[in-house]
Amino acid sequence: MRYFISIVGAVGLLIAGAFTPLHADGPDQAALTGLSQVKIAFDMRNGDAKGLLRELDVIDETRQSLIKQGVKPTIVVAFRGPATKLVQTDQNQIKAEDREDAAKVVEKIKALQAADGVAGFEQCAVAVRLAGTQPENVLAGIKLVGNGWISLSAYQAKGFSYIAP
Repeated sequence: MRYFISIVGAVGLLIAGAFTPLHADGPDQAALTGLSQVKIAFDMRNGDAKGLLRELDVIDETRQSLIKQGVKPTIVVAFRGPATKLVQTDQNQIKAEDREDAAKVVEKIKALQAADGVAGFEQCAVAVRLAGTQPENVLAGIKLVGNGWISLSAYQAKGFSYIAP
């Protein structure tokens, strides 16, 4: 009978473990061992407002998790490609169905601009030209750079990890 109870208990633990949700706040000690800081350059190209907002939320979650684990993040967020239209002020450039979520993107960017560990935001001028938007319409607090690829390459040369969500 003890053997049967042991088996049932072990199976119960396995089943409970299979349904326990995983949380991103879990420790990353193995990967972070020996690190006091992490530098990350995010290459943001998502032209879907909901998708871009979700990616910005995960960047914020990553930033917060690093801080909780005692690692200082230095994060640069670079916009180019289809994301360009979502980080500028001309509402006519944003699809009508995306405007509500685009406003949420703007609010998330403002919150991140004030957050610990965020070094800055950049917008590629080549992408502005190709998207048919105007440099003066780039959101306040987002630095216009000549060429996003050059900027991202320079960050990598300076030790930043490159992440393209």
